[in-house]
Amino acid sequence: MLGDKSHTCCFTDHRRLPKDKIEHMLLRLNQEVDNLISQGVTDFISGGALGFDQIAASLIIAKKEMGHKIRLIFALPCRNQDEHWTDEQKRLYRNLLAEADEIIYVSEEYTDGCMKKRNRYMVHKSAYCICVLLYSFSGTDQTVRCARKKGLRIINIAN
Repeated sequence: MLGDKSHTCCFTDHRRLPKDKIEHMLLRLNQEVDNLISQGVTDFISGGALGFDQIAASLIIAKKEMGHKIRLIFALPCRNQDEHWTDEQKRLYRNLLAEADEIIYVSEEYTDGCMKKRNRYMVHKSAYCICVLLYSFSGTDQTVRCARKKGLRIINIAN
């Protein structure tokens, strides 16, 4: 069961990241996750989407394997999120899900609003949000604005 909100961090990003910024973002992600772990954050929520969500989930799995007492929670928009992905993308996704401590589906099937519902769920369950926010008027921007309104500490690793 998902733990105390004050010990929880969610991740949000754009689906496509600029290749020239990825290395910097990975270094920052690692630093910020270590920083949050040292402050007592134990639960990390990933939306499971291709790109940053899966990179962040992979990092949390690696930190667990290094002995950190943390948990990986997937908050997924629907059971068939990977329906249109390649076989390789599906294989990686299923391997990540197999490492999860908890999986929450906010909708059974895909709907027009299930991604936003997933994002709101993650924000409402978290005190921290690590994001890659590069573009305004995006789903990530909307999620980060919601997180700010709810008082989450926003950590934008794109800077």
